[in-house]
Amino acid sequence: MSEKNADLVEIRHLKQYFPVNVGLFRTKPLKAVDDVTFSIKRGETLGLVGESGCGKTTVGRTILNLYKPTSGEIIYDGKPVKTKEDIKEFRKKATMVFQDPYSSLDPRMTVADIIGEPLDVHKMYDSKEQRRDRILELMSYVGLNSEHASRYAHEFSGGQRQRIGIARSLAFNPEFIVCDEPVSALDVSIQAQVINMFDDLQDKLGLTYLFIAHDLLVVRHISDRIAVMYLGKMVELADAKEIYHHPQHPYSKSLLSAVPVPDPKEARANKRIVLSGDIPSPLNAPSGCPFRTRCPHATAQCSESMPELKEISSGHFAACHIL
Repeated sequence: MSEKNADLVEIRHLKQYFPVNVGLFRTKPLKAVDDVTFSIKRGETLGLVGESGCGKTTVGRTILNLYKPTSGEIIYDGKPVKTKEDIKEFRKKATMVFQDPYSSLDPRMTVADIIGEPLDVHKMYDSKEQRRDRILELMSYVGLNSEHASRYAHEFSGGQRQRIGIARSLAFNPEFIVCDEPVSALDVSIQAQVINMFDDLQDKLGLTYLFIAHDLLVVRHISDRIAVMYLGKMVELADAKEIYHHPQHPYSKSLLSAVPVPDPKEARANKRIVLSGDIPSPLNAPSGCPFRTRCPHATAQCSESMPELKEISSGHFAACHIL
């Protein structure tokens, strides 16, 4: 097993383009993820934020090869994930918690069968008793009782359904979990419980997370580092506290100015940065920097070339020509 500070997951120049029909026999690439590079250390949580449609979920699904990458490298524990055999091995160590607990669980299966499905697929038990014991152990991890095992998903609340999904994702002892907005469909009161459970599971099982969300308060609570995406590009990456207190990219500043502050005095002093213009379509992204059409500081250089994600201070990366 690699040491704690080693990179567990490395993503290099990842691209995910979807062909879209634009006329008779003509297609155009929709650049959902465009040249994204980052790494996640073992035992770390990297938060991935950005507004709807920026490509966050596509990054997570492409890493797990639910979408075949258009180009780029996915390296897990020092080994590239390329061939079918690589992907099969990778899937035993990496898994996903989906956003919607209502649609990601089969309504015709009992809780025991939903959680036990990965065990069945990977033949991870020698007897029915061993399978049952493992399912009950997984249920106890996420706060479900043994009597829940024979019930169906529709008999549970949203928070409990998400717990079932989390238990299923833990079935074959993964090291890396992509959490795709796992609390956005839940009530606020339940969100905190589920987030704390993710924290506890990370401590208990030594998990590494890519935590995708658009709620910045949730991301701040759980993440060690935060990456900000805009229109398929990564525009900023830094330590969670650093990005909250010293955002550098104009888009990050705008995003963070919208986060509600519990202190009324502080909230009044906060200047909300409202962006003008609409988000461009990833099908017709602007030339150069994708944010330039909404950026108050855009220059002629911004329309000519995409700024590279460069280190502006220790561990703090941003992609902006004016920095």
